[in-house]
Amino acid sequence: MVLSRFWLVIFISSIVFVVFSLFSGDNYTIDHLLNGKKDDPILVAEKYLEQVPAFVKDSITKAPDQTMVINTDTTYVYVNKTVKIYSGVQKSDGLLATCKSTLVDLILPLIAYLAFFCGLMELLIISGASGKLAQILSPVFVKVFPSVPENHPSISYMTLNFAANFLGLDSAATPFGLKAMESLQELNPEKDKASDAQIMFMCLHASGLTLIATSIIGYRAAANASNPADVMLPCIITSFIGTIAAFLIVGIKQKINFKSASLVVSLMVLIAAIVGLLMYVNSLDLIGKNYFTSNLSALILVAIIAFTLIFSFVKEKKFTEAKTTVFESFVVGANNGIKTGVVIFPYVLAMLVAISLFRNSGLFEIISNWIAFIFSNMGVSKEITDALPVAMLRPFSSAGSRGFLIDSMNTFGADSLTGRLSSIFQCSAESTFYVIAVYFGSVNIKNTRYALGTMLLVDVICMIPAIVVASWFF
Repeated sequence: MVLSRFWLVIFISSIVFVVFSLFSGDNYTIDHLLNGKKDDPILVAEKYLEQVPAFVKDSITKAPDQTMVINTDTTYVYVNKTVKIYSGVQKSDGLLATCKSTLVDLILPLIAYLAFFCGLMELLIISGASGKLAQILSPVFVKVFPSVPENHPSISYMTLNFAANFLGLDSAATPFGLKAMESLQELNPEKDKASDAQIMFMCLHASGLTLIATSIIGYRAAANASNPADVMLPCIITSFIGTIAAFLIVGIKQKINFKSASLVVSLMVLIAAIVGLLMYVNSLDLIGKNYFTSNLSALILVAIIAFTLIFSFVKEKKFTEAKTTVFESFVVGANNGIKTGVVIFPYVLAMLVAISLFRNSGLFEIISNWIAFIFSNMGVSKEITDALPVAMLRPFSSAGSRGFLIDSMNTFGADSLTGRLSSIFQCSAESTFYVIAVYFGSVNIKNTRYALGTMLLVDVICMIPAIVVASWFF
């Protein structure tokens, strides 16, 4: 219900603002809202040749392409007896273009990932590997997820999802997470309403705990950062605080026993592992850090694939007992992954077109500017306020916030406080609305209860330690 109302608010407020801007003269046309492409110039006016300034008229008629650029962001184009004036660029694809890109650039690749990793998951299930993993981790997971029985298959799926997120393996994390949601849905007595276990899983997933920020390091390297991996430690600290906050908020709501010995021991082991990793990474030189961070995630993913196939070969008798083969089981799992991708497409589409309209309407920019203004009047430095658009857009759109991240590094420098803080913002949160749409949509849950509010609250909480840690380190 909350998600539905929020979605309607985004859509309706954006449309109202667009109509008002058109009739008030702030917008010359709204065609770009429907058909425009990201980074395309925006048409702001159209005049007859005699109506433009004389120096523009002379220059534009003499130019071979009858085009003139002023101050790098204003372009005059003489075509069909009129001069079209463009200024600024479009923040994201238009509504119709978003429909197409959602299918072509997002859903189709996602379906391919789902097919492959769901195929592997089917092998893990039949071979018994997932059951063994669930058995090992049950003492901890039954404390965090009291409604999940011991040795339940969802435990192994959630473990693989968390592990993939830790290592920055987004392509693997999503299929494992969707499989976890399907498995948890089997235990859900109210099929259209999110269960406690599903909410806890979603909030922990969306908290964004990442140990190897591979993509962030890659973006910083492309922006010529002196040390692309120098934000790794702040990213880990910030995302870990977000994860703990998500666990405590949901745990208090669900009355989880935080004094459990197995839970405390597991938390201490996790903290020790993070500290150990940080100490090792900090002992490396620049080349060593880059080599380690770029290869660890890939090696672990390859190891997971290799283990799955080898274990399936060793346990081939179980496939025979199930009247199937390893290859046929993989195909069945892959087919299920394709079906899942088709199911979630409408949910993702609905959310992304709303976000597209929200951004291109200019309403998001106004809200962002007002928040930056408030922060600046509170004494927050401009270097910090310049990075806030990344944090604000991250829950709505990963691609949009990534665009702001790249722009901030290009504008202010990859080694500036703004560039580094933007990197931490991008790493320490998740695309909340996309995650909600994909994961709950995959199991047709309509009522997400307090999941959305908690996930957005965690996003806000992550902003504060990100600013503190970035200011402390840099």
